[in-house]
Amino acid sequence: MAMPQVGQRAARSMKVTAEQVEQYADITGDRNPLHFDAEFAARSKFGRLVVQGGLTTGLLHALVAMDLPGPGTVFLSQNWKFTAPVFIGDTITAVGQVVRVHATKPVTQLEVRVTRDDGSVVLEGEAWCYTMAAD
Repeated sequence: MAMPQVGQRAARSMKVTAEQVEQYADITGDRNPLHFDAEFAARSKFGRLVVQGGLTTGLLHALVAMDLPGPGTVFLSQNWKFTAPVFIGDTITAVGQVVRVHATKPVTQLEVRVTRDDGSVVLEGEAWCYTMAAD
């Protein structure tokens, strides 16, 4: 697999469902009332149920592992911030763009951003990735 080039971009989208929120909670134990108790969430600054942040970042994991840099890639580090909530029913799109490629190692730095279908940025930051070669 060829190393990505600076400026190369990839995107991946998904519609977030109540079933995914439930499955994520089953896997992780994250049953925060902001995700499941509509009355509790209505009294929060969000005004309604929000999706676990792990589902949002999970889309970035899929992007890195499957699209850019691609299969065999893992995160070395991430530095991102959540800037807006994701709600059940939103379609979110993760975009990664290569901003640096290490000269002698299979390491890349990505600028990352996730947006809702209304154009709101819900996450932004950077990630460093390592791509392992298959034996």
